[in-house]
Amino acid sequence: METEIAAAIAQLQGMTVLAVGIIVGLGAIGTAIGFGLLGGRFLESAARQPELVGMLQVRMFILAGLLDAVAMIGVGLGVWFAVASPFLGALEGML
Repeated sequence: METEIAAAIAQLQGMTVLAVGIIVGLGAIGTAIGFGLLGGRFLESAARQPELVGMLQVRMFILAGLLDAVAMIGVGLGVWFAVASPFLGALEGML
């Protein structure tokens, strides 16, 4: 019986590690794509209307902060799942 419990906990921890990797990886990919699009559009608009560069730059940095926030939320969720897995308590309650 103890080996079954240990195997179930090990499987849950292994799947949690995979899930954390997917969460953080997809957040990083999405942020990289977002920054690429944002930077490209900023350069296009700065080339078209150089007199608006100051205003556009401020807005670009605000959006860059929001893009980073999305990735940091994913990292926070990943750390939460890795350190204090809510699934482990549910598994122990079932066994």
